[in-house]
Amino acid sequence: MRLRNWISRFIVALPSFFCGLAIAQSGHVALNPIQVAPHTYFVRGLPEMGSSQNQNFISNAGFVITPKGVVVVDALGSPVLAKKLIAEISKITPQKIVAVIVTHYHADHIYGLQEFKKIGAKIYAQNQGLNYLASETAKQRLIASRIDFTPWVNEGTQLVGADVWVDQKYAIKIGGVEFRITRVGPAHAPEDLMIYVPSEGVLFAGDLVFRGRIPFVGNADSRGWLAALDEIERLNPKIVIPGHGNYSISPVEDVAFTRNYLKYLRSSMANAAVNLDPFDEAYQLADWSEYEGMPLFRAANRMNAYNVYLSIQAE
Repeated sequence: MRLRNWISRFIVALPSFFCGLAIAQSGHVALNPIQVAPHTYFVRGLPEMGSSQNQNFISNAGFVITPKGVVVVDALGSPVLAKKLIAEISKITPQKIVAVIVTHYHADHIYGLQEFKKIGAKIYAQNQGLNYLASETAKQRLIASRIDFTPWVNEGTQLVGADVWVDQKYAIKIGGVEFRITRVGPAHAPEDLMIYVPSEGVLFAGDLVFRGRIPFVGNADSRGWLAALDEIERLNPKIVIPGHGNYSISPVEDVAFTRNYLKYLRSSMANAAVNLDPFDEAYQLADWSEYEGMPLFRAANRMNAYNVYLSIQAE
């Protein structure tokens, strides 16, 4: 019994040895902020599908500490995770959380928003998020999430809109620190934003960039997504914090993974989509060997290819 208890404590302590990567162990999920710049931190979600066990901690969130308050980017995938993030921030700084910027309205990035709203943070998001909030898709997704992620997402979990809806480009300055917010959608999502903090040399890219796992394409505009990646490279940040996976100190190299994957999806599906050939045949003919060993390949790749197949037909 003592050995079993020791092993359990050791497993719970493991996240600190793995660059802040949380470990889900019987419902225990730890958030371990990683400092990437003088005043910038992020927490790294797990490279897996959302579940009750991991509390839907599958995406990243970040924050920047200024002399006049903390600015958070994305709110994580459940209220309990948002509470944990708020608690972790309070361990690092006495500054209040004054703002939350939403990179896009996907469930794993927004279900924690209500907790930040409760403490008085102002929420910023791209105005296409209004369409998502009013959609049947958002309502049905929340209903399903209350089942899939119970008890962490439940009847008390609500969809939360922004206090400030961003159209094209927008800048806020808090405590002398500038946050440049740029609309780049439709790309991964219709309402994509990226947030650049020049004084830190850090770009919060949201789900425009994935590292260490197969991207989620969903209903993305893959052509617009590729254009957004070009914009990231033109910006030339020192550090990129992606929506999923570890932060990057080699943005050109690491952005290339997402770009190359999207390009391969498009090239492997293009002829079949244009000629109206069966999707199944095109998928079987494609060589997926470069990607099939990566996390979430089986869960996401076929769906990604099919969505690209359909989107090319609509272009």
